[in-house]
Amino acid sequence: QVQPVESGGGLVQPGGSLRLSCAPSGSTSGRDDMAWYRQAPRKQRELVAVITSGGSTDYPDSVKGRFTISRDNAKKTVFLQMNSLKAEDTAVYYCNVAYPYGGTWVAPAFGPWGQGTQVTVSS
Repeated sequence: QVQPVESGGGLVQPGGSLRLSCAPSGSTSGRDDMAWYRQAPRKQRELVAVITSGGSTDYPDSVKGRFTISRDNAKKTVFLQMNSLKAEDTAVYYCNVAYPYGGTWVAPAFGPWGQGTQVTVSS
């Protein structure tokens, strides 16, 4: 794995949009299943979007219909389009590989994480 580099975060008003980028994505081959994760203060890290190497996507109910994950395999880049943002979306967002496990997805136990990008939703 390579260390991911996330960008695109910022301060946005409720209802606004942001587009996050991750390049390099953390996938050495560019063909791993990839995910965006977030961690809010005093909360555990949670997965918010997954995209498989074939382009299938999955989202938790908390962001479904508002967030869209996409990827450019040739450029080893992963994106997260976030619309209709809410205050509860405020967190540091990270990208990394994801592994299927027991019907869900899990983050890598080892390997590098990037610095993340801060998303703050506030009026």
